[in-house]
Amino acid sequence: MLSKEDQRRFEQITRQLRESDPQFFARLDRRARARRGRLLILLTIVLWAALPATTVLAGRVAGVVCGFVLLVNAGLMWRFRRRWW
Repeated sequence: MLSKEDQRRFEQITRQLRESDPQFFARLDRRARARRGRLLILLTIVLWAALPATTVLAGRVAGVVCGFVLLVNAGLMWRFRRRWW
């Protein structure tokens, strides 16, 4: 964790870099979004795989709730897919 002075200095350096080389900053932003998108997809796959076990261990109601949440998650990921690629 950075001290307030270090955090202020880091933000100043970041701001200067963003102003001096916007293409570099855009490239970094795209890579971070792609990484975040891959992690979200992996998490969704793992949760879908765990759905049957959740249903068996926690009951049908928990399985239905978990399935509904995963369907909403899949819909949102589909809707905003361009943000992560």
